[in-house]
Amino acid sequence: MKFGIDRIVAEPVLRAPLAGRRVALLAHPASVTVDLMHSLDALAACSDMKITAAFGPQHGLRGDKQDNMIESPNFNDSVHNIPVFSLYGEVRKPTDEMMGTCDVILVDLQDLGCRIYTFTTTLRYVLEAAAKVHKAVWVLDRPNPIGRPVEGLMLRAGWQSFVGAGPLPIRYGLTLGELGSWFIRTLKLDVEYRVIEMQGWQPDAAPGFGWPLDERTWVNPSPNASNLWMARAYAGTVMVEGTTLSEGRGTTRPLELFGAPDIDARTVMKEMISLAPQWLRGCCLRNCWFEPTFHKHVGKLCNGIQIHTEGHSYDHQAFKPWRIQALAFKVIRRLYADYSLWRDFPYEYEDGKLAIDVINGGPLLREWVDDPLATPQDLDVLTRPDEEAWLSERQEVLRY
Repeated sequence: MKFGIDRIVAEPVLRAPLAGRRVALLAHPASVTVDLMHSLDALAACSDMKITAAFGPQHGLRGDKQDNMIESPNFNDSVHNIPVFSLYGEVRKPTDEMMGTCDVILVDLQDLGCRIYTFTTTLRYVLEAAAKVHKAVWVLDRPNPIGRPVEGLMLRAGWQSFVGAGPLPIRYGLTLGELGSWFIRTLKLDVEYRVIEMQGWQPDAAPGFGWPLDERTWVNPSPNASNLWMARAYAGTVMVEGTTLSEGRGTTRPLELFGAPDIDARTVMKEMISLAPQWLRGCCLRNCWFEPTFHKHVGKLCNGIQIHTEGHSYDHQAFKPWRIQALAFKVIRRLYADYSLWRDFPYEYEDGKLAIDVINGGPLLREWVDDPLATPQDLDVLTRPDEEAWLSERQEVLRY
């Protein structure tokens, strides 16, 4: 198969509309061609294209910022002699001055198919900035590595944030190119927009179910997005960022596991199986021990659970990472009624709101966990209408 970047480099006819226009690239470390050349280098090598600037999202163009909420500075690229503007530094939305360096922004970002992953919000901000100053945006499309399944609550009105770009479920099942079309339609943006589509993407095909395992090398789009298995679990495990539990930062398998020094993971797993076995299909859960070298519980031995989605046990359609993680929270609350589960800190610059609520786009998930009478069926009753509505709404922007 071919990604958008490979097509625009290989097919001059696709680049023809860019002749005489100043071009900027929004990219990160996973913005690479099939030969693992960075997209900035590959595009700059096209003699008929004039690259005048670049933009970097969270973690930077180079991916040099390991932890969350660590800002990146602007800098000059010494190889191509162009400015590189940070969209996770002094600003998160491109300024008019930044937009003045180009006529077209090419967006080549490997996403994880999850609303919380901030590249989705950066795409929205770039589209809005381009519409304001009459610039064009092209998305060089890439796979949604977790494919087409949909899961989770919709973001509620008033809960938009840098990890919540709009009324999307946590797993939305679109490529970034498709998501850009949805933003334009729902925000009623007047912007020149084009998607350089992939060729041969098969989101329902085994074994990758979204990511072409046998054709493309995985390059971390952010420092802790270390493999496809992390991407599959992420729509659930990202919620651990809003808790006092460790999500495995400071280990070699971040966001595939979670735990803490003061929980009995075997008992948690047993209770999860008893309470909602229907939510645990499609993967294997394994009791494990880990000691983070940085971040939460640094240097402490944690008892935890790893979510395994590799191998024969994985069922793409059955796997429900958001419900698995929600169930773990519910069981911990039931086993340890006074456990200080929710972490209170300014998450992605949102003050006065609990991080778990910012992540979920509202308080419904937390309220369900904390309500001793609420059942798994109650959460399904809350969530299924959102999922069904989104499946219908997204039909208008599907390209593959």
